[in-house]
Amino acid sequence: MIKLGDLVKVLGIERDEKNFDIDISGIAYDSRKVQKGCLFVAITGFKEDGHRFIESAINNGASAIIVEKDVKVASIPVIKVDDSRKALAKLSAKFYNYPSKDLTVIGVTGTNGKTTTTYLIDSILKKLGINTGLIGTIKNKIGDKEENASRTTPESLDLQRIFSEMLESEVTHVVMEVSSHALELDRVLEVDFDRQVFTNLSQDHLDFHQSFEDYLKAKTKLFQLNENPSIINIDDKRSEYIIQESLGEVLSYGLNNKADIMAENIQVTQKGVSYKLKLGDKSIDTKLNLTGRFNVYNSLAAIGTVYSLGYGLKEIAAGLEEIEGVPGRFQIIDEGQQFGVIVDYAHTPDGMENVLNTAAEFTKGRKIVVFGCGGDRDRKKRPIMGRIGVTLGDFAIVTSDNPRSEKPMEIINEIEVGIKNEGKEEGKDYIIIEDRATAIKKAIDLANPEDIVIIVGKGHETYQILKDKTIDFDDREVARDAIRARGES
Repeated sequence: MIKLGDLVKVLGIERDEKNFDIDISGIAYDSRKVQKGCLFVAITGFKEDGHRFIESAINNGASAIIVEKDVKVASIPVIKVDDSRKALAKLSAKFYNYPSKDLTVIGVTGTNGKTTTTYLIDSILKKLGINTGLIGTIKNKIGDKEENASRTTPESLDLQRIFSEMLESEVTHVVMEVSSHALELDRVLEVDFDRQVFTNLSQDHLDFHQSFEDYLKAKTKLFQLNENPSIINIDDKRSEYIIQESLGEVLSYGLNNKADIMAENIQVTQKGVSYKLKLGDKSIDTKLNLTGRFNVYNSLAAIGTVYSLGYGLKEIAAGLEEIEGVPGRFQIIDEGQQFGVIVDYAHTPDGMENVLNTAAEFTKGRKIVVFGCGGDRDRKKRPIMGRIGVTLGDFAIVTSDNPRSEKPMEIINEIEVGIKNEGKEEGKDYIIIEDRATAIKKAIDLANPEDIVIIVGKGHETYQILKDKTIDFDDREVARDAIRARGES
């Protein structure tokens, strides 16, 4: 509970009127979640405008309203601001008494690898006996309690609530994914980050950002929030710009360029990777139960982060070995069949390329790839992913992903442009099956011993978003059912 007048001081608003001497019991940006005594913040969104729901918020018990447009309301205080998203972030932090200041908050950003890197950092910290919190694409974890995640980085109000709950649960360290959307839309404004991590940058989200340069600048904002140390992948060609713009000390990691933290003698198998970790004059043999060179990068990011917090390499390596896998990230589906099946979240050209190149390192037979592209998202990457699917895979099945408001076949046709540009023939090099479950079943039926079926795009997701509804759908379960139906389990 806080007085409205005290709360809005964070917006630079000083009011002594009687109607500002009212108690605010909560904040909401969704009118359906407004309760008696709430402050309602009207946000101009991309699909809905919160200003349209002011009357609903008042009917539900709102005591005051924050707006960025002129509205006519006579019954309760209305406060106009230039940017209601920034206002929401500042008000939320104040309402929950700035909880991130009492936590060690680690933010991880990049196109690919955010989820795995956060899981690795979390695993290491847990092994060190630290009570951790995790915020990201798959789920939010507060100690041993879990809740489903609706987006990679929660809205600022939800984020501050989660931080507050973490403090109440005696969490001390929080590892969180930080999306470019969150940085651009001020969701992490007022978050007190202690470490910032950059994994990599490749084409994605160009439906939201005006250009790749804008995407880069959005990511870079994380490294301009404070002067605390940053852990940066020096092998990524955009790292030079991020390092130049970073306000704090930089700890670099990489495989190809000279870095503070490096991996040598890398050995990749289907079940994991091993390498010699080098940090200055220190070295240690490291094992990881996740495979692929891209996971070597993710593990180096995790190692650098925890090392920068003052922990030793031996303790850190022990924590890395604890993690058995990350849901939907190069997840092996094993029902006793004679061929391999892997499900991965890769939904960008770079991510898909990493997965297929990794599979090539241990696959003796064919790589059968099942993939599509999401609707209402960056259309430019569709032909690129089509090209990757048929050049790095031996046979491709192009299907639907999360089509959202678009027609699945229109998305597939744009993917097929990249396939045809490579001179590939339908029926010989690839086929099109619009229904995703049927496509996965076909891939399983086509597999011979020593082949590997690679299903990319949805990973851990347990749903499929169609134009008029969202249905239950899990690539992993569909693949398991197809294997059992084939009679090899």
